[in-house]
Amino acid sequence: MTATQDTRDVVVDIQDLHISFATDAGTVRAVSGASLQVKSGEVLAIVGESGSGKTVTARSILGLLPDTALTSGAVLLTRKDGSDTHDVTTLQGKNLRDIRGRDAAMVFQEPSTVLNPVFTVGWQIAEGLRAHTQMSASDAREKAIDILRRVGIPDPEHRIDHYPHQFSGGQKQRIVIAQAISLDPGLIIADEPTTALDVTVQAEILDLLRQIPKEFGAAVVLITHNMGVVADLADTVAVMYKGEIVEQADVHTLFAAPKHEYTRALLDAVPRLGGRRFRDRVIVSEADAAFEPVDVDPSATPVVAAQDLRIVYRGRLRQPDFTAVDGVSLEIRPGEVLGLVGESGSGKTTIGRAIAGLTPVSGGSLNVLGVEMLGVKERTFRPIRRRIGFVFQDPATSFNPLLTIAQCVAEPLVVHGISSSAQEARRRVDELLEAVQLPKAFGDRFPHELSGGQRQRASLARALALDPELLIADEPTSALDVSVQARVLDLFARLQAELGFACLFISHDLAVVDLLAHRIAVLHNGVLVEEGTGDEVLGAPKHPYTQRLLASLPVPDPVEQAARRETWRNLRAAD
Repeated sequence: MTATQDTRDVVVDIQDLHISFATDAGTVRAVSGASLQVKSGEVLAIVGESGSGKTVTARSILGLLPDTALTSGAVLLTRKDGSDTHDVTTLQGKNLRDIRGRDAAMVFQEPSTVLNPVFTVGWQIAEGLRAHTQMSASDAREKAIDILRRVGIPDPEHRIDHYPHQFSGGQKQRIVIAQAISLDPGLIIADEPTTALDVTVQAEILDLLRQIPKEFGAAVVLITHNMGVVADLADTVAVMYKGEIVEQADVHTLFAAPKHEYTRALLDAVPRLGGRRFRDRVIVSEADAAFEPVDVDPSATPVVAAQDLRIVYRGRLRQPDFTAVDGVSLEIRPGEVLGLVGESGSGKTTIGRAIAGLTPVSGGSLNVLGVEMLGVKERTFRPIRRRIGFVFQDPATSFNPLLTIAQCVAEPLVVHGISSSAQEARRRVDELLEAVQLPKAFGDRFPHELSGGQRQRASLARALALDPELLIADEPTSALDVSVQARVLDLFARLQAELGFACLFISHDLAVVDLLAHRIAVLHNGVLVEEGTGDEVLGAPKHPYTQRLLASLPVPDPVEQAARRETWRNLRAAD
């Protein structure tokens, strides 16, 4: 830190914070002796895996912990003008409500769950303004319009009367940020604000968050597991592990010379463009056992062959048709991993669903395992379904919550008549769970009893139940911590090398795709704009959209990221 930074006012001072939760199974300790200070105009990133205590620590600043929480220590929150300081742990009722929004505000991870779907976004911003001030309805509306304009919502005079579902994911996140800054608080807490966003939208949101300390003078506490985001945004970093702060330093020092082994492990787990590649036989597993990737025969008959593929969603209620995929041609050969990248709405998932027979083809040709999908009948394609596996983006929603993991994994075996019941299939299920490095005892648990990484492994086990020739993986690691993601990707590469299935790997994370894929295809607005090996597409991108995607991807290096940020701004300005 510079001397100027050291003289800034402390906005929040967390002193020896201990938080535990009373549960039926006993007391669970979430935070142990955490101490942090955040100064005005500073961005502090708190990083760590799920369960490390970072979100619980941040929520304590606003008194958002449940009634089962037992707290000791102090959380001193100072008003922006320095006129008052409160220990949040001692506040209740009206006093607690008064500081929320006015002294500190929170940007939550998923804006769709924060915004009320039955009220316009303008009403929801104005509601907070009127709850804390004597502002009239008309003044609150004008203030809401101004805030929406400042966070980059186009045509705010009209969009203020729109409902949340009428905005894109990135725009909804901007609206949540607008709510947070509307009362000009001294502290903004951003909890995983970019986790579910595409890299291009993520870059825009990070750029907006970067302006908050400059334009509004507020400090920012950033909760994230993405070390690239930390390098892009943070001034200082606190690393949490099992409820304790194990390392704290300015961002340049921490990335250049991490001291704690957990910090080094977090940084090592981050996939890097052009770095470690499973397909190049560079990687060894956690057990230090190397594996041989599949050699792809370029002369082999493709498992999937698309030629001028078109997929159109018919308009309803006099709405025009929407062309989701327009003239795409691509091939996937036996044993090959094709990475399909692009923003939300580019057509990636639509192509994956069409290959799986879940979305009808409108034009062109799509041949899957020898079957033409244009006009295919279900009775023709049904025998092919058992040769295709599908790993969904969010296993929590794709698993039946009323079934055990063993019953969920056995479902394909039962549906296709391989086994008469989940009980009969249990031996095969146990083999599958062990193949994805889950103890077979986990089969008796329900989906909610597993962590995100464990559920994703179980989802992979289900997809492999029928020994598929083709696997479609739709954003399988997008919501996972970097360390969990690294283990899942290592497992995925190992299983692909062992079983030799072809794979369509759909992702918006270019580094993850570069790690796994033999070839990469880039989609933009339903059109295939670039295709080739990782070195061709990511090392020397030709299309401006691919260049913008690459520049949008944050890398875990503050110096390199600053240069990439400038490149991204120049490319964006040139559009």
